[in-house]
Amino acid sequence: MVFNTASFLVQVSALVIALAGVHKPLGIYLAGVFEGRSSSRPERLFYRLAGVDAGTEQTWPVYLRSVLVFSAVSVLAVFGLQRAQGLLPGMPSLPGVDAWVAMNTAISFVTNTNWQTYAPESTVGIVVQMLLLAVQNFLSAAVGIVVAVALIRGLARTRTDRLGNFWVDLARTSFRVLLPMAFIAALVLVVGGVVQNFAATDVANSATGVSQVIPGGPVASQEAIKILGTNGGGYFNANSAHPFENPSALVSLFQVFLLLLIPSALPYTFGRMVGDQKQGFTVAGVMGVLWLTSTALTGWAVASAQGTATAAAGGLGEGFESRFGGAPSAIFAASTTLTSKVP
Repeated sequence: MVFNTASFLVQVSALVIALAGVHKPLGIYLAGVFEGRSSSRPERLFYRLAGVDAGTEQTWPVYLRSVLVFSAVSVLAVFGLQRAQGLLPGMPSLPGVDAWVAMNTAISFVTNTNWQTYAPESTVGIVVQMLLLAVQNFLSAAVGIVVAVALIRGLARTRTDRLGNFWVDLARTSFRVLLPMAFIAALVLVVGGVVQNFAATDVANSATGVSQVIPGGPVASQEAIKILGTNGGGYFNANSAHPFENPSALVSLFQVFLLLLIPSALPYTFGRMVGDQKQGFTVAGVMGVLWLTSTALTGWAVASAQGTATAAAGGLGEGFESRFGGAPSAIFAASTTLTSKVP
């Protein structure tokens, strides 16, 4: 695998410039989402269906119980529907998921861990992918964000024991942040060649004459929130190493940008909510140094692992992308590890 130092530096610089450009405007927008008082029509409908009083804030024990109850119900729902997969509309060809696999999947997706102990393309169908796994990619990411926001409120508020309302924060994060951003990201991914359909795809290798059928599906829409929410659960077993999820070096770089987008903006949100922007810049600076250091060290390690013996031994080993060369692979590996997921 060839490592191009110039390409590495250009891509890192492009990411720094792009993330710096959206740091303040996105940070301001996120602060406005969590400090605002008005509710949109979808949010009001959600509150009505959930029986939530949007004007009431919660103490930390109540906020915590809301998080735990929501997560517990989500685990049971994801587990139950996986087990009943064969009964779902359009799913007669796939049986219910094994109980232990279903429980592992439910817990990992609800906790934003997204550990896949199965091959998604042969174990779960389009309905489960869309209505369970993709939805949980939204909800688990939203829960992670609102818990961080509750922590910020706890640091910022000195005259009240109220941390906000979990259900309001969840609705606002989902409807105002993740859904619109994921929609735009999915469109970009489709333009970049990521699969978005509801049918299997025939793939033929003209060099060998071998043809195979690979399951298709709404991959781009799930990939967008998988990356944006720093989730690990992809549509295919190979995740972002699969050409249907990540077809080119440019798409790979865009996915790294999505990985870092919300985490890089939250420090500005923090500074704005606590009333001291210098603290936000300090946090952002530390995060930036850690990312640059980690990415540089990973790039150095990849560049150093060149040669005949390394290639004969399988390159850098299992789990390291090699289709696009060493530079984008090092950037992706460092960024996805720092955002705590391995998509």
